[in-house]
Amino acid sequence: MAVIRFGSFEVDLRAGELRKHGTRIRLQQQPLRLLALLLERPGEVVTRDELRQAIWPTTAYGSFDEGIDATIHKLRSALGDSAENPRFVETLPRRGYRFIAAVDGVVASEEPSEAALQAVPIAKRKPLLWAGAMAVVVALLLAVNTGGLRVSMLGRAATPRIHSIAVLPLGNLSGDSAQEYFAAGMTEALVTRLGKTVGLGGLRVISHTSAMHFKGTRETLPEIARQLHVDAVIEGAVLRVGNRVRVTAQLIEASTDRHLWAETYERDLRDVLGLQDAIARAITNEVQIRVSSSPQSPVASTRARPVDPEAYDLYLRGRAEWNEWTEQGTRKSIEYFQRAVQRDPGYAAAWAGLSDAYTHMGQFLLLPPRVAWFKAKAAAERAIQLDETLSEARVSLAGALLLQWSWSAGEKELQRAIALNPNNALAHQWYGWLLSARGQFNAAIQEMRRALELDPLSPNKQNSLAATLHRAGRYDEALQYYSDVPDPDLNSEGRHRRIADIYERQGRFGEAMAEWLVLLRLDGKQEVAASVERDYRASGFAAAKRTYLWGHLREAGGRAQNAHPRPRPYSIAGDYALLGERDSAFAWLERAFRERVGVLMFLTIDDRFEMLRSDPRFRDLARRIGLPDTAVQDSVALGAR
Repeated sequence: MAVIRFGSFEVDLRAGELRKHGTRIRLQQQPLRLLALLLERPGEVVTRDELRQAIWPTTAYGSFDEGIDATIHKLRSALGDSAENPRFVETLPRRGYRFIAAVDGVVASEEPSEAALQAVPIAKRKPLLWAGAMAVVVALLLAVNTGGLRVSMLGRAATPRIHSIAVLPLGNLSGDSAQEYFAAGMTEALVTRLGKTVGLGGLRVISHTSAMHFKGTRETLPEIARQLHVDAVIEGAVLRVGNRVRVTAQLIEASTDRHLWAETYERDLRDVLGLQDAIARAITNEVQIRVSSSPQSPVASTRARPVDPEAYDLYLRGRAEWNEWTEQGTRKSIEYFQRAVQRDPGYAAAWAGLSDAYTHMGQFLLLPPRVAWFKAKAAAERAIQLDETLSEARVSLAGALLLQWSWSAGEKELQRAIALNPNNALAHQWYGWLLSARGQFNAAIQEMRRALELDPLSPNKQNSLAATLHRAGRYDEALQYYSDVPDPDLNSEGRHRRIADIYERQGRFGEAMAEWLVLLRLDGKQEVAASVERDYRASGFAAAKRTYLWGHLREAGGRAQNAHPRPRPYSIAGDYALLGERDSAFAWLERAFRERVGVLMFLTIDDRFEMLRSDPRFRDLARRIGLPDTAVQDSVALGAR
């Protein structure tokens, strides 16, 4: 006799029997044949067309659809399975079906006992034994008339190599759309934990923001993998009932849709950090097998600190709001993070979130930058006191330090953040900004490329790389990245202004003017656009540009008078500099300095201030900001050309 075992079931394909705990379960021939096909390729999609050719080769399509639906229903009934929460047979709409449970293997009477086989994972059994068992599978499948479909598992002894991985958005099994924030937060947390764990071995883990693009998508896994440039993906779902959390996770080889590992975890919400660690650790151990041919020591378990369930819930809500990158979302995130740390003062991630939110407040000028950076720094320092291994907190602190122009301290925190989690895309982006501010463009571009590799669908990361190439004078490359920026960032003001600047420097004045006009019309300034276009035709690009800049300054003056939104002194200084109004430019730069406007870190590499570089006031301001002498000297030398 030969059998295939999964869970509490065993299938004797030669005898045509399905048994549970040794008791025979009635199952008709068609469902048994379908089960045989699925067991032939566990973890892989068997398409509806393959099933039709193997089991219903002469059946009309309409009858086939009815037949396969009925057959799947009978099989699930026999297994006690369900389509909504499958344990054995998963439906992939319009594609096919997949057997998702672990298969213990094939046992034949002439081989060692079933107990001995069950004690050894399939992947670790002796090749000859496994090959012999697979030969039995082939014979058995032919015996139940699989229509000539051959066993695809043969010839797949080679272990797939995994060098990059993405965690796709975890499904929300609650049925309540109000719980989407919880599933999204668990996904982000798993990405972070996994990035830290496997990143130390050189593996690339795609950022949560890029993976979230595929929430609810109908794209195939190979297509998703192509867009993210990964070898494998993690799929799964999360269910929260009261203070209990259940997470299912599956590691899938992206190119073949083949399941490599699957597991279900259930914990109390207080132990949610331990749950995340356990999943990341299990995935890491599976991935290690596929990275190195030499034996690897399993990743050791760590004792995670319990977290107050309500504090964790508040933290996830805060992250969901913060990820919106809006004024309203930022303000709401602060409320949630503050409530989280009040509920559980020892929860480091919530303090790091609060730091990030205050950084946003300063960047959006929703708080005076000086105040925002102080609050961001204090919250980040508290997070690090609680958990010095938290890479995200190190980045939060680095951002606050750099925006206060504490260059050396900020750089040390970024280096520490990257050492703790090489897959932290934001850490690489911040480091790229720092290197760019110093004029170290080659190194800056390298960091920005790494950030984009880790977050390939992020408009923010792509714009940052384009801007760095732009500042480095690599205009054609910058234009390529600007043009590839995905929605919703296609119509951002900064993007159009930067493209116009490149066109102007390349002498492509008509194209530069077209960018200015697009920007004005997107802002609803039809009359200004008409004036600029009229001046361009009558007097040329330089005259039209002055018209645009003066119009921009009048708008900024109105904002300054109304005090909402706050005027942007650095941007206003740039406009005055381009107009040749030196004194006005320096006056606004001094205001930016007094308010501690963070973007002053780019002063010496910003080409808008090119004509100011030879002025002693420029050198004095750069040194007060704390920019290295080499950056100041290089900037002055550029201005003298």
